[in-house]
Amino acid sequence: MLPVPPIHLFSPLTLPNGTSLPNRIVKAAMEENMCDDDHAPSDALLRLYQAWAEGGAGLILTGNVMVDRRAMTGPGGVVLEDKRHLDRFKQWAQVARSGGAQVWMQISHPGRQMMAAMGQETWSASAVALDMGKLSNKFSVPKAMSAADIEEIQHRFVHTAQLAEQAGFNGVQIHAAHGYLISQFLSPISNLRQDAWGGSLDNRVRLLLDIVKAVRAAVSSQFAVSVKLNSADFQRGGFSPDDAQQVVQMLNALSVDVVELSGGSYEAPAMQGQARDGRTLAREAYFLEFAQGMLAIARMPLMVTGGIRRKAVADKVVDSGVSLVGMATALAIHPALPQAWRSGKEAAAELTAFTWKNKVMASLATMARVKYQLKRLSQGQATNPQISPLWALVAQQVMTLRQTRNYRQWMAKRSTQSK
Repeated sequence: MLPVPPIHLFSPLTLPNGTSLPNRIVKAAMEENMCDDDHAPSDALLRLYQAWAEGGAGLILTGNVMVDRRAMTGPGGVVLEDKRHLDRFKQWAQVARSGGAQVWMQISHPGRQMMAAMGQETWSASAVALDMGKLSNKFSVPKAMSAADIEEIQHRFVHTAQLAEQAGFNGVQIHAAHGYLISQFLSPISNLRQDAWGGSLDNRVRLLLDIVKAVRAAVSSQFAVSVKLNSADFQRGGFSPDDAQQVVQMLNALSVDVVELSGGSYEAPAMQGQARDGRTLAREAYFLEFAQGMLAIARMPLMVTGGIRRKAVADKVVDSGVSLVGMATALAIHPALPQAWRSGKEAAAELTAFTWKNKVMASLATMARVKYQLKRLSQGQATNPQISPLWALVAQQVMTLRQTRNYRQWMAKRSTQSK
């Protein structure tokens, strides 16, 4: 027998669907909020993905693409619920794939994690409001979804996945993490239902499994179907690591191509290294420990995202047996980091550190600093990881106010057109 070559960061990965990724580095999803006036991909968004396409990652995951225009994670988000702008989505896929990477569309519904200023009714598993401290009044108490609502959401995920395939994307990632709608069904904190979708984990996972099965049945065999799952909510009484292991076991039988392990929500932004349950998270690759615990359970490739910015740490992830290394902030600062590593350069990319006592405000400022880098890239400009968190947050709040006004006007126009 020929010796098996060692697996390293730039080894290809054959997925369960038979397609191959050229290397193990993934541009993980970040919320760009760069739609055009009709909530389709903008020119700026295409320029941003051109930078990542040229950067050398083996897989590019898009930011949130919404399955329902009434339910937005942010006011500048891209929506794909019909064929109105399918040609524009085809351009996006073509640009993102131009460097040889696969590109998967992350499809999502925010549930209760939608700002009240957006002017839309929010839905969730139960009528449980977000606990955001002094910012709680920025979010509405959600409506507990009916069985018909749940069926509609399932159909929307499936239809968006079908449209993504028609547009030329290589796959989808179903967002079941970070406190968005599917994650709300998974968590005992936000899911207080007493019916077929609540109570036991078997019931709380029902929406996720039904969506995965329906998407898999509706797309071609070589179109990737992946899931982003919390390793934990990082809140006492929430979705736990044991729950996550059981969900991965359930996903084993559903022809899932990758499970990305992340964690947290708006209430406990563990995806930025902050927990609410007292757990200490390492500053770099902070979900790796959870992923290593999944290796004996998962029959599909696993992906870890969270704070990775140095090649030595990325190598450690792959050496541990985890198949894919997801990078977000680092590739917002240095989109060509994979190319640099491949050429032997020990490059790294991180935002300058800052300390604010208010964790919610610190989380918002961190996201604003990342979005600032994305905006610079979309304009063909150099990034600035030293940007002031206060300046970035104020600028982002001004942008959000403008985009929220535009969104409400757009929704009013769409409502008039549909009459």
